[in-house]
Order: sequence, then C-alpha cells, then structure tokens
Amino acid sequence: MKRRLALAIAIGIAAPSLAFAHGLVRTDEELIKVLQTAAPAKIVANATIMNTAADGTMKVIQKGTNGWTCMDPGSHHTGEPMCADAAAMAWADAWQNKKPPTAAVGFMYMLNGDSGVSNTDPYDRNTEATPTNNWIQTGPHVMIVGTDAKAMLETYPRDAKADPTVPYVMWPGTPYEHLMLPLK
Repeated sequence: MKRRLALAIAIGIAAPSLAFAHGLVRTDEELIKVLQTAAPAKIVANATIMNTAADGTMKVIQKGTNGWTCMDPGSHHTGEPMCADAAAMAWADAWQNKKPPTAAVGFMYMLNGDSGVSNTDPYDRNTEATPTNNWIQTGPHVMIVGTDAKAMLETYPRDAKADPTVPYVMWPGTPYEHLMLPLK
C-alpha cells in the first residue's frame, strides 16, 4: 500500500498532469463523481483518488485501502478517467517517463472509453487523426499491461489500424504495447 501510494505521488510530482495542461481541472467533488463511472463502484470506493493540484501536479484526495488508484490524468488530451492497480500504475509511470516498462502484469479500467489516440506512437500528442498516426478510439474498455503479458499479446490482432470493437494490441511493436479489451 505504501509503495503504491508513493508511486502515485511520484508520478504526480515528476510530471505535471496533462489534464492541467489541457485545462481539464475538476474540483475534488466533480472528479469523484466522474470516477464513479470509470470502474466498478467497489474499486472506486476504496481506491486512492488523485486530482490535479493548482500547480499541475497530482495530489491525493482520498487514501485508498484496496491497492487501486483512480484519476483523470488527461493522458491523451481530453481527460480520460481511469482506475489502475499498482502494477498498472508502475507501467504508466514508465510510459510517461520514457523508462523501460515494468514486467508485472497490471490491469486498468476505462469504462468511459477514451477520446482517441495514435495506435502506433505512445507519445503522439495530436488531438485528432492525421494521415499517418493510425488514430483509434475505443469505447469502454479494460487494459492489460506489463511485459510479462507479452506472450499473451501475441495471440491478438496487432494491426496499426485496429478494430476497436474487438480485443487488440495497442502500440504494437513498442515497449509499451498492451492489450485493449473493449466491453461494448
């Protein structure tokens, strides 16, 4: 628990929230309401919840007891509420800081879906499709991350222009490839 909380705080201190950079700051109450739709209620109720502070870093607004962290990091460009277990938080920290990804298999919920992102470049910050960024938008989904999941990923479609209505590998061929599992 302490390690996960320290990691979540480190992510917040190390890099300003992209939600802040895109003007997506919510009050604590607004964020909690949004997060209640991002993952199963029992996970959110007992998760560490992080919000964007005035300086753009992430701050803990609720200490959790279940090993999950929920936030709206705006990791793409419009804010996408999510909840992640400790292994997925470590993987996200590696991705955001361009470090080698963690081996441990992690799990993330994004039950509100995402607003779209390049399916081939983890660092593409375009806010819409371009002729070369293989834009993909996935509705409600869960993600399985971590290099220990690599053998499992080999059995799923790895197309740059993936069909987001079936399971597929996002960012195929990069160190941060992971499994996207659409729910609708």
